[in-house]
This record gives sequence, structure tokens and C-alpha cells, in this order.
Amino acid sequence: MASIRELHKQLVNKERSAVEITQEALERIQALEPQLHSFLCVTAQRALEQARAVDAKIAAGEEIGALAGIPIGIKDNICTKGIPTTCASRILENFVPPYESTVTQKLLEADAVMVGKTNLDEFAMGGSTETSAFGMTGNPWDLSRVPGGSSGGSAAAVAAEECLVSLGSDTGGSIRQPASFCGVVGMKPTYGLVSRYGLVAFASSLDQIGPFGRTVEDAAILLSAIAGYDPKDSTSLKVQIPNYAASLKPDLKPRGQLRIGVIQETFGEGLDSQVEQAVKQALEQLQDLGAEIHVISCPRFRYGLPSYYIIAPSEASANLARYDGVKYGYRASEADNLMEMYTRTRATGFGAEVKRRIMVGTYALSAGYYDAYYLKAQKVRTLIKEDFEKAFELVDILACPTAPTTAFKAGEKTSDPLSMYLVDLMTIPVNLAGLPGISVPCGFDDKGLPIGLQLIGKPLREDQLFQVAYAYEQSTSWHLQKPKI
Repeated sequence: MASIRELHKQLVNKERSAVEITQEALERIQALEPQLHSFLCVTAQRALEQARAVDAKIAAGEEIGALAGIPIGIKDNICTKGIPTTCASRILENFVPPYESTVTQKLLEADAVMVGKTNLDEFAMGGSTETSAFGMTGNPWDLSRVPGGSSGGSAAAVAAEECLVSLGSDTGGSIRQPASFCGVVGMKPTYGLVSRYGLVAFASSLDQIGPFGRTVEDAAILLSAIAGYDPKDSTSLKVQIPNYAASLKPDLKPRGQLRIGVIQETFGEGLDSQVEQAVKQALEQLQDLGAEIHVISCPRFRYGLPSYYIIAPSEASANLARYDGVKYGYRASEADNLMEMYTRTRATGFGAEVKRRIMVGTYALSAGYYDAYYLKAQKVRTLIKEDFEKAFELVDILACPTAPTTAFKAGEKTSDPLSMYLVDLMTIPVNLAGLPGISVPCGFDDKGLPIGLQLIGKPLREDQLFQVAYAYEQSTSWHLQKPKI
């Protein structure tokens, strides 16, 4: 499948129709889904209607935007009016939202073509898409391995060319880590840049919607379309949104003006040697392109993981209290009283990982433990943010591996939650500090599995991240390699 820019040119020149492009994506989905399972819901009829509307505009001589007629997948924790939004959970299996999320409304107005809702870890809680109540997604590079999580379906769909771009959500690395595992580009924007209205909440102070693309330019075009102030979201930022793709150039000249800091705490014990080698080679490549490379210390970086697993479950405990069988969603039928209905609904409606996090969060917020756990974790969060601020006084961008390993085998970590949590070691601090981060492919291991380089920016400097990622991408061929699925 071509890039957004190439498809847009073909549509404008009437070399191809939006219906042809959409049918190609739908045929690809139909062929791959039995083995890949990236989608929980395929909206074929609606997609073709949207495509026909785009073709009608072109035929009438109307100008179309960059995303018009472009096939896109939407993570199934983002509300879509009239289309099921399940969060990959039994408790919302039959939930059909009566309203549209802000990001999907913007995509509708941009004439993008939604081909379906993508699979995820239940309520976005997980790092492998194995906690989905409706079955896991395979990794297109090796179907016996996980695609990462929680946005594994969105990443796998783009990698397998079932859609051109997709939306995911990132609470502790849920866009960047699957982007790394699936060999695509994934961007977690600055907290507040993209509206969370219509995103089913996991941890409200951490969640952020962002784009996946096969290329940096495609991800940049998609972010420009969904970013911006939204009065429906109290955390939304009133800032001007640039055209992120407009100023991309294939180098970092003039030389020496861009300073990249390598976070030394992300190297060492626990980091796969092949991942380390690929990331170091990528940093050498960035130096050749004109960047200055410095080693930087963020001493509290590794405390991100334990503080996150207090803060996120605590917020999840509060957010998921609404699923009680009364207002909407699944309700246990066999119950003699209200309390029994509550407990049976939540016991049978939630999966094991969701229940684990609710219990951890409820414990951390309980009387006598709030100060010892939750308050202390928030203080550590502040210290982590201060470390980043000090680092950004010395450099423009920070760099490290996106994940400590490549994609692991399905079932390898399901019986050991702590080892699963460690997969997010490199990405979590970025969410705690509310910073933007991007993962870009930077190599493969000896099993043919993708490796990701993570670049972390100052608040609202997505433009700079895209530029550095684009310059690196254009100087390598990693993004041109495709899985043989």
C-alpha cells in the first residue's frame, strides 16, 4: 500500500478511486484476519459508503484533504457512534455508544475511511494484547509472537497493511511498545494535545490518543488531523496545531545545532544485546546526519515503573467503578439482591488482569495506605518530571530503546505479571511526565523481529520529534521492509 501522500495524489489525478483503495484494504483484512485477528469489528459497508462520498466529491471537482479516502483503523476503546466499542471486555461486549469521540469526529470531517475497530488488551491493561476477552492478535512478523500492547491490534493492522494508518491510546507505552514490536511508527503526543473525549478511561492523568503509520510522514499527517483544543475535555490544551508533515526534511542540518541526549539508565542489565546494538547504531546514524550526541543521566528513570503501577491502577479503580451492571454494559442475570448483582457482574465481566489492577488500586487508595503508596508515587512522579526538565536544559531530544527486548512468544509472560510489566520500563516515565515520545524502526534481531528507537521531546515539540525521526528514517531502509504474511 502506498503512502498517504501518494494515495492522495492518485485520487486527485483520478488514477484510482477511493472505493478501489477501500476494497483493497477490506480484501486484505478478509484474507489475513483468520490468522492475525487485528480487528474486533470490520465496518465494510460503512467504509465503502465513506469512500463513495469521497469519489463523489472528486467527481464534482471539490478539493479533498490529505486523509480523504484513506483506510484507517480505530482502537476499540475509542467511542464510535452506532458502532460497538467493547474495550475488548465482556463487560462492554454489546455496548454501542450514542455519541462520537472527538478524534473520530475529526476523522469523519476529514473524510477518512474507517475500516474497523482494532483489538487491544482489555481496557488497555496489558503489554501483549493477550488480555483481550476476544482472543489475542498475532505479530505479522511471526504469528507465534505477540504484537505488543495494549494497542497491539492497531500496530499489527498497519504492519500487515490492513489499513494505512490507525489510532491507538498510550497510558504507559501502549502505542510506542507495539510500534516497536511490529516495526511501524507510533507517536504518543504531549498530554492534552489530543482530546480524550470519547476515549474510555483507564488512567485519566496518563491516557493519550496517538497515531500509528508505516512512515513518519503518515503518522505526522494523522496527528495534525486529530490534535487540537476541545472544550469537552478539561485537560485539553489551547495551542496552535502546525502541519507536522509540511516541514519534514531528510537531514539535521545545519550540523551541531540539534543535541540528542542518550539516557544512560536505559542501558545495562535487562536490555537485550541486539536491541542495544541496533539503538547504538541508530544514534551513530543520527550523529552522521548532523546531530550532537551526549550521554545524559535521568537518575529516577527506573522508578517510573513502580510509581506507575501505583498511580495507574489507582485511577483505574476509580474509573472502572462505573461498570456495575446498572447503567450500561453486561449484567449478571442470576442474583438475589443488588450487592450480589454488582459482585457477579464484575467477577464475570472483567478479566484477570483488569481485576488485578482494580484490587491493587483499591488497596493503594484505602484508608491507612493512601499516604504510604499513592501519595508517595505521585511525589516520585514529580521527581521524574524534574529529571526530564534538567535533561532538557542540556539537550533538545532524549533517546533510548523503545522496549528492552523484541516481541516475545505468546504465553511466555502471562503467568508472570511482573515480567510483563517490565516490558514498559522504557516508555512509562514519558507518560508520567506528560511528554511526547515516538518509536521509529531501527533494525531487526537475528530472528527477523523489529527493534524500535524511542525519541522523547520537550512538551509540545512533536514537530521536532517528527523531524529527527524522519531524517533517520529516510537515511535507512528499515521502514521499507514488510512482513511476509
